Amino acid sequence: MSAIAITNPIVRPPAGRSGQELCLPHVSWEDYERLGEIFRDRPNLRMTYDRGDLEFMTLSNEHEFYKKVISRLLEAALDELGIDYYSAGSVTFKRQDLDRGLEPDDCFWIAHEQIMRGRIDYNPASDPPPDLVIEVEVSRSVLNRIGIYAALKVPEIWRFDRSKITVLRLEQSGMYVESASSPTLLDVPLNGFVPFSVPDTSKPTSQVVREFRSWVAQYRKEPR
Repeated sequence: MSAIAITNPIVRPPAGRSGQELCLPHVSWEDYERLGEIFRDRPNLRMTYDRGDLEFMTLSNEHEFYKKVISRLLEAALDELGIDYYSAGSVTFKRQDLDRGLEPDDCFWIAHEQIMRGRIDYNPASDPPPDLVIEVEVSRSVLNRIGIYAALKVPEIWRFDRSKITVLRLEQSGMYVESASSPTLLDVPLNGFVPFSVPDTSKPTSQVVREFRSWVAQYRKEPR
């Protein structure tokens, strides 16, 4: 196996518990794929590739806590509202023709749930991109991850920064715009998610989720 060259890396030191980022320029697609295989069993390491630039980001405990909480709350809301979905977590999405690739914090097929139902593989040439991805931004990427999602044509992004959820919707122009509501959960105010995402030592997570589902239940169009 030939060596993988590392030229002029950009290193950002950790700030508090935000993790650490290393960005390598001039990385070929072949080396990106090889490195992906080498580090495929490192769940706390995220790789983002954008036309020759490759970023490694170690994920902090704080990041992983919020990632899990927001994903679980979204799943609870979808369950409570009777909306079918398929989630694939932090699966890698990469397109050689676009020269881009990344792993979301979590991803969901909702409108296209039936197409992906029960699938353990993903074919970027024929399968739809996820309908919604979650980005936890307790630390910021050096690279433009939102631009990569736009190139992949992901319709909806939830960005969470500890205090709020910002929804981005993909326009026909190929650009994202902020939206006051989620196309997935039109009637549910997303600011209601935030109080349930705050770490709480007074009650177990299962109780928090049950209380959250009770709150979401008021937005069901048809009572059970």
